[in-house]
Amino acid sequence: MSGWGAAVLPGFSTDNEALNYCYDAESLRVEPWGPNALRIRASRRPGNDKFPSEDWALSVPPSKTTPNVDLQEDHATITNGSIKASISLYGKLTIVNVDSGTVLLEEYARHRRDKSDPKCSALDIEGREFDPTRGGEYHLTMRFESQDPDEKIYGMGQYQTGLLNLKGQDLELAQRNSQASVPFMVSSRGYGLLWNQPAVGRAVFGVNIMSFEAYQTQHLDYWVVAGESPAELVQAYARATGTVPMMPEYGLGYWQSKCRYMTQEEVLKVAREYHERKLPMDVLVIDFFHWLKQGDFAFDARLWPDPAELVKQCAEMGIQLMVSVWPTMQKDNEHYPRALQSGYLVQQHKGLRTLMDFRAECGIVDFTNPEAREFVWDLCKKNYYDYGIKIFWLDEAEPEFSVYHFDNVRLWSGNQISAGNAYPRDFVRTFYEGMTNAGQDQVVNLIRCAWAGSQKYGALVWSGDTASSFGSFRDQVAAGLNMGMAGIPWWTSDIGGFHGGDGNSPAFQELLARWFFFGAFSPVFRMHGDRENGTAGSTVGSVQGSGGDNEVWSFGPQVYEVCVKYLKLRELLREYIRGLMREAHEKGSPITRPMFYEFPKDEQCWERSCDSQYMFGSKYLVAPVMTAGAAGRSVYVPKDSKWQRVDETSGKGQGEFLQGGQRIEVHAPWTESNPLFVRVF
Repeated sequence: MSGWGAAVLPGFSTDNEALNYCYDAESLRVEPWGPNALRIRASRRPGNDKFPSEDWALSVPPSKTTPNVDLQEDHATITNGSIKASISLYGKLTIVNVDSGTVLLEEYARHRRDKSDPKCSALDIEGREFDPTRGGEYHLTMRFESQDPDEKIYGMGQYQTGLLNLKGQDLELAQRNSQASVPFMVSSRGYGLLWNQPAVGRAVFGVNIMSFEAYQTQHLDYWVVAGESPAELVQAYARATGTVPMMPEYGLGYWQSKCRYMTQEEVLKVAREYHERKLPMDVLVIDFFHWLKQGDFAFDARLWPDPAELVKQCAEMGIQLMVSVWPTMQKDNEHYPRALQSGYLVQQHKGLRTLMDFRAECGIVDFTNPEAREFVWDLCKKNYYDYGIKIFWLDEAEPEFSVYHFDNVRLWSGNQISAGNAYPRDFVRTFYEGMTNAGQDQVVNLIRCAWAGSQKYGALVWSGDTASSFGSFRDQVAAGLNMGMAGIPWWTSDIGGFHGGDGNSPAFQELLARWFFFGAFSPVFRMHGDRENGTAGSTVGSVQGSGGDNEVWSFGPQVYEVCVKYLKLRELLREYIRGLMREAHEKGSPITRPMFYEFPKDEQCWERSCDSQYMFGSKYLVAPVMTAGAAGRSVYVPKDSKWQRVDETSGKGQGEFLQGGQRIEVHAPWTESNPLFVRVF
């Protein structure tokens, strides 16, 4: 039996928009949410009107398609394009690709309620498990059968594991310095899944069971889409959650930064030096502790006497300034009493009201609170934006707690453990909305963390405070590629790593030169790091040291020649990069792409041996050398295509044409070149 109307059987019903199911105390709703996609929500409270109004990442309204709902005696189905969900009489959910008949997702349920199920079992394990917690919420676990032990899974944000394929990994769904939970995954089996839960939790991609957990929540909420290629899945996700704005022109070139430039004159000195050397630079960064106290959201006037003049002089050299903004507010700051009284600060359930202790005891601004967002933006507009500063560095954005006791923290939007993963989204949202309301239409802000949907607010995510080592360098390649697969196309890393690095050390010089090449072929090309042999804080007020020199001429003549070459090469590719940014804006396409993204039919491109090389757009194959002392590496050139080695001074192909479908050994000493190939169309 099929059709619309009232329930045909106890449990199944439809309302012309969705398939609804009720059994005992649980409600389940499956509805179309964009082409070939379904949103699945469940609650332990009877009645389908009990789901929250907050759509979290799914803020783009779905296309209003009328689903095909079929209500039978022992099951019901809902079909939306090429995706179909089936619910058994006792609530087990299975999702298939209609075109191929492939089972995409099948709940892992082991109980005896449905004796017709061939997996009927005495284990008594639910596919959707709501375990009550104190306070009336639930520890939610969602379990799926693993359909193929060789399935490959990508995305989920940024994890410092060095592994691109997530199958077999156990991931904490929580925000930390250098870890970003963006819970959208892409499967080699032709589906993408967004875990639409901002709760702290866990994802396990086992060979037997794939599970997602939210440690505290009221509802189950996830979104699944079917597609024929990774590109189709990522672009569908971008349509559902939003795409990045168009990258401003100054985002295409080189960004110069170090641990901290201490004074206005020091910034001008660096800007003039790059300008006099005729070295291209688009952005110069003023990092933390340019303020007097945390929470000032303003320059320390003793060290930065005329910000408007500083901005003007840099602009005359073609340089934009970016300033750091922290969410911390120390207790003796002038704004702290108002912020505390107004409820603008993150709360604690127990203990002293200090969430971060770095140079002072600090509270943290609660950017999930709309009034707190307005309060901070008003200060930043007055003290930065009105001077002409159009880029912000939103640091400490997880936020970084001195102790990560998630269950002891409460936000305006809910407990940290139930809603806190969305905090960095609201941090970057604060500045995006403030800047667009002020008339700026192309917005990019650097931020240290992200959640699903952050991209639509102009989030450029960097990989946090990483080590200055080849091991850490290798981790960043996988981290950046998985961020792109998770729908965050704007990503960057600290060239050379953040922690340490002696500019006079030959070992570090090699690392920095190799990383500089990777930076040139990252979405945003940015130098940063806390180098050794820095200076102490200024005697006129600043408590934070500066770090060692970190300009391209700071590491000896050989490194300088390498850096100049890639600075110029990035400029030669500016028009091409602008096109990639337009594609990201219009379609959600990542800038840096795993090999299988461009060559999904080449089986070799899905193998682990290709995980350390990638495509920069559709044209350039980039293979960083990530082993100390190596004079080159092995590179696979995909089949059904032809390639040439790139002349790094002209950006054009040179030498013999290479037929794809083979692995080659590339000679590339760090002082001479890096493995870079161009696809010949």
